[in-house]
Amino acid sequence: MLPEYEVEHFFSCPYCWSEISMLLDLSVTQQAYIEDCEICCNPIRISYRANNNDIVNFSAQPATG
Repeated sequence: MLPEYEVEHFFSCPYCWSEISMLLDLSVTQQAYIEDCEICCNPIRISYRANNNDIVNFSAQPATG
């Protein structure tokens, strides 16, 4: 069982379009980092904002440059 501030968030990979999921720590209200797709291994720039343990903004973009 996950702590209440960790949630599994599902989204499509911006490279292979497979549905994948990542655990997000909503106790940190704003984060940005790069993580590889578990299917195609390409780097994804993940960013999100949270408020009161809810995701208010989420983005998964190709990590370029």
